[in-house]
Amino acid sequence: MFRVGIGEDMHKVDDARTLVLGGIVIEEGPGLAGHSDADVLIHAITDAVLGAAALGDIGHHFPPNDPRYMHADSADFLRRAVSLAHEAGWEIANADSTVRTEAPKLKPYLALMRMRIADILGIDQGQVSVKAKTSEGMDAVGRGEAMFATAVVLLRARESGLAQSRA
Repeated sequence: MFRVGIGEDMHKVDDARTLVLGGIVIEEGPGLAGHSDADVLIHAITDAVLGAAALGDIGHHFPPNDPRYMHADSADFLRRAVSLAHEAGWEIANADSTVRTEAPKLKPYLALMRMRIADILGIDQGQVSVKAKTSEGMDAVGRGEAMFATAVVLLRARESGLAQSRA
């Protein structure tokens, strides 16, 4: 049995913050505004995991008005989402994602992001895809005002989860 989840997130650019994207720090920024570290890519993947497992969304589990998550490491959100999916009898089959931004250029960071995301998800790097696109001057992303990420995650039933559901 398989399930697919889709996640997306968008954050405003904030030049006063350091850019955290795909679980890594990118010094050339610009950073993103948000309650946590504002990692738009990790947030989208977290929502995709939670959605595929029918466990709600990132705001339900990590409310943006909760002081516990102020400046939180978004990788912790993703780890918790994976743990919840495992508890529900699912494992990650693969994750595919796209980040839309005008700056910085992400090509030099894509392999490192894939490694970091694979590590957080507990899967092989070959099961993770991260792509970068621009908006060619259109919309808030194209004007350099925001970054947007989309993710799709495929879950497969864990054997132990299947055994429990049949009992």
